[in-house]
Amino acid sequence: MELGMVGLGRMGGNIVRRLLHAGHACFAFDRDAATRQALAAEGAVAVADLAGLVAAMAPPRAIWVMLPSGAPTEDAIQTLAGLLMPGDVIIDGGNSMWKDAVRRGALLRAKGLHFLDIGTSGGVWGLARGYCLMIGGEAAVVQRLDPIFRALVPGRDAAPATPGRRGDPRPEEGYVHAGANGAGHFAKMIHNGIEYGMMQAFAEGLDILKHADSAELPPEHRLSLNIPDITEAWRRGSVVASWLLDLTAQALAADPELEGFSGNVSDSGEGRWTVQAAVETAVSAPVLSAALFARFTSRDEQRFAGKVLSAQRKGFGGHLEPPKP
Repeated sequence: MELGMVGLGRMGGNIVRRLLHAGHACFAFDRDAATRQALAAEGAVAVADLAGLVAAMAPPRAIWVMLPSGAPTEDAIQTLAGLLMPGDVIIDGGNSMWKDAVRRGALLRAKGLHFLDIGTSGGVWGLARGYCLMIGGEAAVVQRLDPIFRALVPGRDAAPATPGRRGDPRPEEGYVHAGANGAGHFAKMIHNGIEYGMMQAFAEGLDILKHADSAELPPEHRLSLNIPDITEAWRRGSVVASWLLDLTAQALAADPELEGFSGNVSDSGEGRWTVQAAVETAVSAPVLSAALFARFTSRDEQRFAGKVLSAQRKGFGGHLEPPKP
């Protein structure tokens, strides 16, 4: 199949590469000409602008926008809406607010266009590991683009089968049609809110281990602990084993004191939106809320916990700490 990609950053470029490896035709646009040409050298068709992207593709087109949420995504979708034909599909695979997906879906349907909001998880490792996809939109459109999604996801071998599970086989491959427009980004928003909580739990636990030899303790209660070794052992057979723990252990093996990180941890929109959704629906979410607020605190208090969070974010998403003020 053909897919157009708008935005060739950490994830957009690797999505194109994974599709090329699977034999799909990809048309690639990025404002940076060198980035476009790098993917052209790998088999993509590079185009100079959005009009050129639309002109190069055969209808019905499917164009995936992988840009920062907010104005960049909004502007790209609005421009594409003026260039595409009825029956074409626009995909927003970034971390947009789910209510924007509801709005965009309605506006594009009025023009005869289709819209999918796809929460995309996998970070910088998606090229090798595959991406987990949470899809919102019309069932018929999701089905039509199934070959694209099937090429992007990890597949059944990525995790053991769930005993007794029946129903839609696609989640066992790593993708789910979550519902109508908005459902994909809502599911990804909650996914990222949970991610905040998991990361914070590891960070706080390791911070306690780090301070087990504190001078504030009686000498006989001080423990000198090898944190890299402990996290490495946890990866094998422990109930807290996970990809986040794998990334934490890798960071600690390379830099046991995490001296390359200040612990100034950014937060993206999804964590805030998750807490807002909890408030709007009167759902108690103290862990997710506290994890968000801990990131705010990290900008004033640099502790080992913050360094762990920074290391995890760089590990799975290539996120860098914000510059020091």
